[in-house]
Amino acid sequence: MLNFPWHLYLMALMYIVAGVFHFLKPKMYMRIMPRYLPSHKLLVYLSGLAEIVLGIALCFPETKDLAIYGIILMLLVFLLVHFYMLSSEKAGAGVPKWILVARIPLQFLLIWWAWFYLNL
Repeated sequence: MLNFPWHLYLMALMYIVAGVFHFLKPKMYMRIMPRYLPSHKLLVYLSGLAEIVLGIALCFPETKDLAIYGIILMLLVFLLVHFYMLSSEKAGAGVPKWILVARIPLQFLLIWWAWFYLNL
């Protein structure tokens, strides 16, 4: 039996799948890592692991709120990558500029979506 609305589980699945892709396609993520960050491969794997763990933790009443705070913090940190990708064409990895710009408000929408579940 589900304890939460279906869309919370959708969010959880979204983070789990996104995290798995960090392990399946690490080079894709390493291309967009800001140059000033060290150990790109390690950071890609750690961020993927964080997404998977936080996605799973969303599914349990005992860990849901902690996972939400973790997701919000993670999304704020990921803003570094989004702004870095806007810094030059090379950093943008061939992604159209309008998509890169649209990702900024989308990031805040994802933060709001997570925050929304704190009151459940």
